[in-house]
Amino acid sequence: MNVTRENVDDLNAILKVKVVPADYESKVNSALENYRKQANIPGFRKGKVPMGMVKKQYGPAVLGEELNKVVNEKLYNYISENDLNILGNPIPKEGTDVKGDFNNPAEFEFDFEIGLAPEFDVKLSAKNKYDYVKVKVDDKLIDQQIDDLRRRYGKLVAADAVGETDLVLGQFVELVKKDEIKEGGVMHSSTVSMDFVTDATTKKKLVGAKVGDKVMIDPAKVSKGGADTAALLGVKEEELEGLSKKFQFTINEIKQMDLAELNQELFDKLFGEGNVKSEKELRAKIAEDLSGMFGTDSDKILARKVTKDLIAKTKFELPNDFLKRWISVSQKEPISMEEIEKQYDGYADNLKWQLIQGKIFKANDIKVDNEEALNYTKGLLVSQYAQYGMPAPEDAELTSAAQNVLKNQEEAQRIYDMLAETKLTEYFKNTVKLVDKEVDYDEYVKIAQDPEA
Repeated sequence: MNVTRENVDDLNAILKVKVVPADYESKVNSALENYRKQANIPGFRKGKVPMGMVKKQYGPAVLGEELNKVVNEKLYNYISENDLNILGNPIPKEGTDVKGDFNNPAEFEFDFEIGLAPEFDVKLSAKNKYDYVKVKVDDKLIDQQIDDLRRRYGKLVAADAVGETDLVLGQFVELVKKDEIKEGGVMHSSTVSMDFVTDATTKKKLVGAKVGDKVMIDPAKVSKGGADTAALLGVKEEELEGLSKKFQFTINEIKQMDLAELNQELFDKLFGEGNVKSEKELRAKIAEDLSGMFGTDSDKILARKVTKDLIAKTKFELPNDFLKRWISVSQKEPISMEEIEKQYDGYADNLKWQLIQGKIFKANDIKVDNEEALNYTKGLLVSQYAQYGMPAPEDAELTSAAQNVLKNQEEAQRIYDMLAETKLTEYFKNTVKLVDKEVDYDEYVKIAQDPEA
């Protein structure tokens, strides 16, 4: 067998694979002998079918199958031995047929197109300046966090009048135009959370109302809309369109959150016995936890920005025509070239980023090994146990559980990707010049949620 390379340009080449009988004859004969042993043909005992008949019936198909195996093996050996950095996989050259006669097999020749990864440099250094966005952990944010914690550990008590954060239990009744109850209309008991009421007019109607009061409201304005509104009224979402927007809401009960007291009992529940002993220490601990929690998001914001810039500023071409053909032939389900064209820019950017990331990893000897993945998985499991208030098991049991997680191919890939992302972010932080930029919480959330930021 002989494999030769013909360069089309810097990004495309043709691999010609020549196959002679010595490369495939023994494999074909062995496969046909197995067919002969298993063949059930009327008039012949199993295993006694004449080889000539077997060759006539199965020969071309077996030859094609064995040639495919031989050619693929030699093709990828050539790519590996010559250290070719290819994109996608080799595909049969467009507009050419296999040279050779399957009915009278002798020498065969196969032509494959390959797309080559481009040569390029990644330019990233301390000359590159980036904002490192941090949330401003001020008294306002700490107060909000303390309020949330007190609510979480508080208890609901009956209230005389509706407040701005209360739960209001009552009955919705559908009305007609003249504020009359609609015959056969919706009548459903439900709970309104005042936290979801953002419409000023509706809020004004409810705040201060008492048990027994009847308030005319639009259910969409006391819910999140869509499925939430449907659940509030006890109907299916598709039924909302035919309903009136005017409902009578009769208040049956008002529940107010009685916040947990800031005392040692609450401190111990939150952070373990004796770890926090005063409100001052509580505020310091919350500030520390918030900084750590937002630190992960700050890293993601930085990595997103650097990644976007590297994709835009690292200039190189891809073998686009080859890649479009490769996408077409490699899909399990048929896909039109028109659909490929629509999606191609996104695909090309993803591929471009994979090449840039690979270049960074290789140039800086960044690797993710199995032991790191195992320890990282163990850490994830410990965090899950802590989330449910459970102690982590002994190391042997924890290791076994982590190994089981990594046996799942999708989970393993997800964990390796997370580790790779963490290492890449650390590389960014250690390479570029960071300028700390503090913003308030609302602005921070906007930046974190904006993919263009």
